[in-house]
Amino acid sequence: MLRGDSPMIALTGKGALDSLLSLMWLLLCVVVIIVLAYLFTRYVAGRGGGPLGASGSTERFKVLARLSLGREQSAALVRVGERYLLLGIAPSGVSLLAELTQEEAEVLTAPPPGQPAPPSFGEALRTVLKQKKPR
Repeated sequence: MLRGDSPMIALTGKGALDSLLSLMWLLLCVVVIIVLAYLFTRYVAGRGGGPLGASGSTERFKVLARLSLGREQSAALVRVGERYLLLGIAPSGVSLLAELTQEEAEVLTAPPPGQPAPPSFGEALRTVLKQKKPR
């Protein structure tokens, strides 16, 4: 090797073409994987996404409130049709803790007296955007 020679070998001809084709193939594979992942999530969301639906509720079945009780335990107040159920949720399964009346469920889900209801996401976003100073 001469003093002025670089230890790097310049890619010319066939080597450059092979590298370019490998890069294009890799980019194509990444795009295909992203498109397939998107289509799969749309498919799952369209099917309901599981036992609770894509959003965790439907018109007849809705989670009204949820309280974490520990690392993997929680309690959930669920409306099923006209019934209100307090469920205990743990890795070992789901158990019925109590069946509540509509009045009891409304008391549990209502905000405390004297405290306004939290703003919706849209209202909170508008408030933050209004507070942001223009550049």
